[in-house]
Amino acid sequence: MRLYKASLILDVMDVFEAVAEPNRRALLDALAQGERSAGELVALLPRLTQPAVSRHLRVLREVGLVEVRPDAQRRIYALRADGLVEIDEWIGRYRRYWARHLDALEHHLATTQPTPEDSRE
Repeated sequence: MRLYKASLILDVMDVFEAVAEPNRRALLDALAQGERSAGELVALLPRLTQPAVSRHLRVLREVGLVEVRPDAQRRIYALRADGLVEIDEWIGRYRRYWARHLDALEHHLATTQPTPEDSRE
């Protein structure tokens, strides 16, 4: 079990490292609108060269965020449906932590609010 957790943490770190780069996030944003060819992605990011876009797409493929399929002479890229599951599971722990704590704070504030009678004293 420990090895699984360690490898999950490493996988999540790889995904976090991949999405930490702004150009890769821009590629993910473009692919969130639908699948696109490599040429279309290059046109959407004119500040990057075709080789740079290809390198970023390779990183996104290697960490499991993007998949590619051939279509005649083109390569079509798409988001992987399960690509962000590991990150979502990791973030979920913190989401649950804060939900519990904020619920407790809300309950505390609701039970300790001064009544209008208290403010007249």
